[in-house]
Amino acid sequence: MKNIPLAALALLALAPDARAQDAWPTRNVRFVVAFAPAGVADPIGRFVGQALQEKWGQTVVVENRAGAGGNLGASVVARSEPDGHSVLVTTSGFSVNLSLYEKPGYAFSDFQTAAVAGTSPNIIVAAPGLKENTLPEIIAAAKAGKFSYGSAGVGTTPHLSAEQIFNVLGKADVSHAPFTGAGPAIAALMGNHLQLAVVALPGAIEQVKAGGVKGVALTTAERRADLPNIPTVRETGVGDVVTATNILFLMPAKTPAHIVAKFNADMNEIIKAGRLDKQFAAAGVTPMVLDQKQAHAFIGEEIAKWAGVVKAANIKQE
Repeated sequence: MKNIPLAALALLALAPDARAQDAWPTRNVRFVVAFAPAGVADPIGRFVGQALQEKWGQTVVVENRAGAGGNLGASVVARSEPDGHSVLVTTSGFSVNLSLYEKPGYAFSDFQTAAVAGTSPNIIVAAPGLKENTLPEIIAAAKAGKFSYGSAGVGTTPHLSAEQIFNVLGKADVSHAPFTGAGPAIAALMGNHLQLAVVALPGAIEQVKAGGVKGVALTTAERRADLPNIPTVRETGVGDVVTATNILFLMPAKTPAHIVAKFNADMNEIIKAGRLDKQFAAAGVTPMVLDQKQAHAFIGEEIAKWAGVVKAANIKQE
């Protein structure tokens, strides 16, 4: 020991503290899902949480904080302790709401982008009791009567897609009934309390396959192999609409960089290993693998794109 320089001894003394600071997670990690269960964010958050829980050896607790089209959950995480133990699980509504709402309750700068887990198309579904089956038939009927559609909330990409399809392209006055998530919207549709719903595919795929609701059209570029009888909006002749709902994971802005980097690396590792392929496929979600820089740029592009759609549709929320 007497031959070790004092500077080296000082570094050795600091090493345990440095390792303690780098250790993460050190306790339960809270995934705040910004929507109600049975949408797209909730199942993907739970699938990812379970896989990461096994990897980390720490419990991942999923907490649904639905409200204001995802704004409530985002605001909760933006104001959480930036220690890596609170993670926002949300959708493209996060990007939309920044231009849609006068005061969304958060800014993009309030967060660091941890990961983009996957993407899913939006689907138009109809109540089982609705006699019309095709999108052109539905639009024609809506022009002649009072129709309404449900969504997972104001500002979600299904909401804006519906406005574009029904009211801008179809020129039909179809009113919007926002819910706290896709699950409640689909439940109302199954009860024939409204004629239509537009949601991210995971929120409706099981009911479509089981016949609980009628699949009308998908916002994909091409038909899906698992839903071969449902046309794309483009195929119906109503318009060239291709939109998707993306699943985002974000942390408070002041979260240490090494924690955000580890989250991104760990998530990408489990996705690339195919550990969640079956779960994602069953939910109608295509996995994505983006590093932090790519994920941040992706969300930035989404924010700009949807700002243009909000302006064109002339939609604004208080």
